[in-house]
Amino acid sequence: MTGSVDVVARVVLADVVDWTITVDEVAAAVTTDRDGAVVTFAGVVRDHDDGRGVTTLDYERHPSASDVIAEVARSIAVDHPDVRIAVLHRVGALGIGDVALAAAVSSPHRAEAFTACAALVDLVKERVPIWKHQRFTDGSDEWVAAL
Repeated sequence: MTGSVDVVARVVLADVVDWTITVDEVAAAVTTDRDGAVVTFAGVVRDHDDGRGVTTLDYERHPSASDVIAEVARSIAVDHPDVRIAVLHRVGALGIGDVALAAAVSSPHRAEAFTACAALVDLVKERVPIWKHQRFTDGSDEWVAAL
């Protein structure tokens, strides 16, 4: 059954939060005995962007961000009926090496898990209204829209 109840049940976690997140927690949320594959993604704050050194960044969200990330996860679940999905995006002040986006997709087979996880990450970055304020080593800063 791939009805709306099934889709909602297969999105086990989808939110925008202001605390530390890990790939382990999203992987644990989707892992079941029926699955032969769990594919994860960690979007990590890096120390550079476009040739400039990054010191810190802050993510800010629109009030609809949590609803949108849940909608995105549900749309991936509709397109991939055998997967379970967990995805979290962090907002607030993050340092180099912190996880900003953690996603996990489980499936009985690896090909569908890889495909669904890649689509999930791309759609989160495309649709969820989150903005990034980067501070650079040269003292400059910039805002970058996730949309």
